[in-house]
Amino acid sequence: MIRIKEAVVVEGKYDKIKLSALIDGIIVVTDGFGIFRDREKMKYLRRLAEKQGLVVLTDSDGAGFVIRGKISSCIPPSQLKHAYIPDMPGKEKRKTAPSKAGTLGVEGMDLQTLQEALRRAGATLLTDGGAEPDAQHPAGGRLTKADLFEMGLSGREDSARRRKALQRELGLPAYLSAVGLLQALNALYSEEELTELRERLQQQTERDEVV
Repeated sequence: MIRIKEAVVVEGKYDKIKLSALIDGIIVVTDGFGIFRDREKMKYLRRLAEKQGLVVLTDSDGAGFVIRGKISSCIPPSQLKHAYIPDMPGKEKRKTAPSKAGTLGVEGMDLQTLQEALRRAGATLLTDGGAEPDAQHPAGGRLTKADLFEMGLSGREDSARRRKALQRELGLPAYLSAVGLLQALNALYSEEELTELRERLQQQTERDEVV
């Protein structure tokens, strides 16, 4: 498992599942051509790009390059890196037929090939194996899953409602899961902002419990 500074953009959920076995970080799915009409998600990509940069990792077929081109037209080149997988004939196991191009996509690549693609793209490596930061006390005062619970954003009956309300308030995509929200908050906000947010939401949760 490796950690990289940049968020990685892939086309589909199976690409994300495959890449999640390699990197510990933010992976955003375009839902194929859905990125062309999803202004909320594009706004989210712009914010991530400004904060930590993006690496685009799409399939090496025509559709993949169209999606890559769309993102490139919306994100400044200085905030964007491009990772490319090789053209390899084949078919993913879950599919009944090969793609139109007859080549494997991101989900069909082995992890070593994907890691090499990220390296060649210039992705900023933070850790490569070895010890991971303490989950309860991560470097830099980042939020943890325990914080989400204390803030009322996970593990409670109304946590989903609270998350959606916060995501609307902060201008974050409504589709984010609890883990996705945690990643977004840690990526987009300073330690001071996170401390203020943590204290405000914890106090609100405590007041609600008293009522």
